[in-house]
This record gives sequence, structure tokens and C-alpha cells, in this order.
Amino acid sequence: MTVDDKRKAAQAEKRRLKSAARLYAVQALYQMESSGQTVERVAREFETHRFGMVVDEVEFSEADAGHFRVLLDNAVNWQARIDQMTDRALAAAWPIDRIDPVLRALFRAAGAELVAPGTPPKVVINEFVDVAKAFFPDGREPKFVNAVLDHMAREARPEAFGA
Repeated sequence: MTVDDKRKAAQAEKRRLKSAARLYAVQALYQMESSGQTVERVAREFETHRFGMVVDEVEFSEADAGHFRVLLDNAVNWQARIDQMTDRALAAAWPIDRIDPVLRALFRAAGAELVAPGTPPKVVINEFVDVAKAFFPDGREPKFVNAVLDHMAREARPEAFGA
């Protein structure tokens, strides 16, 4: 394997771990909302009992724990801002509190990444559309997620879209 091949493999692994962190962040935010558990308790549970574990013959992927924690912390700390951005992206008759709780968690996790500098907004959108496909493989939700996240991204980081 060449140095370039090793570099590409390392980059691919880093992307895979971040993708897994995004999926886990959505699951953790959903769990926090449905159970009332704290961010710290849920984060510890995921890091201890899910990342790279095999439970009841189900293998859980490794994840970028740092990225997972940042997404959770940002989603909690900036929830009001993220929810307002989401509300503005939704139709007036459908505020965030009326949408599916999994989608709400997804918008909060994605919003947490969109409001922080770093990952390009188009990458965030694509990654979370993939997360939506994992939760809703046969539905229209991934297209809905794409539209809402595009609106949120343009609001959060207009400079990335030439505005």
C-alpha cells in the first residue's frame, strides 16, 4: 500500500467515524427527549455501551466520540436557536414541535453542526440526508430533510452559498 493509499484510507475511516457519530447523535437526542435523561448520562451510555460493542448479536459501529460529544453539546446549548431556524424552514402550519421526534432530533443534530464553523454545509446536508435514509428508507422524509436543512444552512452560513 502506498503512502497515498494509506492517507486515503485514513481519510475514509475518519469520514466513516464521523458519519457514525452523526447517526448516534440523532439517536441520543431522541433518547434524551423521550426519556428526559441528561446529555451527560446519554453520552456516557452511548460511549460505554454502543460504540464498537456487540449487544444481543447486534454489532454497533465505532464512532468519533469527540464529534458525537460536540454535536450533543451544541444541540443542547443552542437548541433554542436551532429550533427557531428549523421553524423558519418549516411550513407555518408545522412548527418543530409537531413533527416526528426522530426528525426533530435529526434537525437538532444537523443544526448543531451547521451553526458551528468547520464542516461545509453541503457536506452536513448530505450526511444528515443519509441519516434520514437510515431511519426512513422507504419514505419521503429524506427529501423533506434535504429541503429543511438547505434552508437552515443558508440561514446559518450564507457565505457558503455565495450570499
